[in-house]
Amino acid sequence: MNALITGASAGFGRAIAQRLIAAGHTVFATARRKDKLDALARELGSKLIAFELDVRDRDATAALVKHIEQQHGPIDALVNNAGLALGLGPAQQSSLDEWDTMIDTNIKGLVYMTHAALPGMVERNHGWIINLGSIAGTYPYPGGNVYGATKAFVHQFTLNLKSDLVGKKVRVTSIEPGLCGGTEFSVTRFGGDESKAANVYQGTEPITADDIAETVSWLLSLPSHVNINTIEMMPTCQASGAFSIVRSGA
Repeated sequence: MNALITGASAGFGRAIAQRLIAAGHTVFATARRKDKLDALARELGSKLIAFELDVRDRDATAALVKHIEQQHGPIDALVNNAGLALGLGPAQQSSLDEWDTMIDTNIKGLVYMTHAALPGMVERNHGWIINLGSIAGTYPYPGGNVYGATKAFVHQFTLNLKSDLVGKKVRVTSIEPGLCGGTEFSVTRFGGDESKAANVYQGTEPITADDIAETVSWLLSLPSHVNINTIEMMPTCQASGAFSIVRSGA
């Protein structure tokens, strides 16, 4: 199987690439950081083919999918993993630049990749699109604002794709993790402050990138008539919270 993974230079994407190659698949790995991609290619060998790509670039995204299919064969699975969270403050104090970056990456980048890869899958009546969402798209929390909204888009876009694809053997899944440790996610969100990022996971046993990779590998092993619409994953130390209520005079 040929799998295209975005955001493959670190975190979930890197772990997914490692797991799929271990299972015998060929991986087309994309990311913005060429040095990290090159290191991953040296580690994983010829079954990983690396491409420098910013998913926010609409034309480059379409050109890459066309190149892969012409030079390497059909894309059997697309893993839309590239994404990020920026900022922790309330909406009224947030950076519009950070909002733009999240919208451009988490929504538009995912849409560009899907739009480029989907027609070939439909034509072949075979393929799987796996989108990395988040429980933040279901359960709001203070400071989640635009990040949570982008992941709500991922959830709904996935379900609408499934509606369009009914009767076809092109499958689509949204994986929606909760608290995940061992990646750059929180470091990025805290503006590079590793100490603050580490405090998020203090005293917990969070989900790991390997758990996500194992889930992707399991999906790709399922019979062709089975579609998993959404997978919501949390560690046992986490649950959805109660509503926040502020009472006057309290």
